[in-house]
Amino acid sequence: MADGVRIHPTAILEHGVVLGRGCAVWDSVHIRRGTVLGDECIVGEKTYIAYGVRIGHRCKINSFVYICNAVTLEDGVMISAGTVFTNDRFPRATTPDLKQLRSSEPDEQTLPTLVKEGATIGANCTIGNDLTIGRWAMVGMGSVVTKSVPDFALVIGVPAIVVGIVCKCGQLLLRHLAGSVPTEQRLVCQACKLAYNHVAGNTSEVE
Repeated sequence: MADGVRIHPTAILEHGVVLGRGCAVWDSVHIRRGTVLGDECIVGEKTYIAYGVRIGHRCKINSFVYICNAVTLEDGVMISAGTVFTNDRFPRATTPDLKQLRSSEPDEQTLPTLVKEGATIGANCTIGNDLTIGRWAMVGMGSVVTKSVPDFALVIGVPAIVVGIVCKCGQLLLRHLAGSVPTEQRLVCQACKLAYNHVAGNTSEVE
């Protein structure tokens, strides 16, 4: 076990789970086989992480989160309480004749979700599959994400739509209505002074 790891005695870690340095796993967490967490991650109480999940360094996963197979979290991702990931576009319990349970093992209908570095997902969100949540994006609480989210975008709603652009520090840089995004604009955060270029719907940091 890596240095500084803390595991609550009620947590269940299956065979082959890897925890990086300084990880904290709280009460009644269940982490399935073969999942890998990087350094200094926090996993909140009663969270379930399925098998084969990949989680980067310094991620915060709050309480009552469900992370299914085929999900990848890059470094610095925050998943707030009550968030649910999905990985099956056409879920059914049984075969069409109702005579056999469908296997829970991954198959051609198990679709991936990638949450890129620095992104935040708010409380009680539902995250679809076969999509990417971009770098430093922010998903507002209670949202249902059904398609990919651009870097630095703020999305909210059911289904989630882009309503603004956020800074790395989390502050709102630009608020807009759907379909009214400026084609080109330079943005400077009033809180931390980081600067960004926003061109044709894409936001990038100014070097």
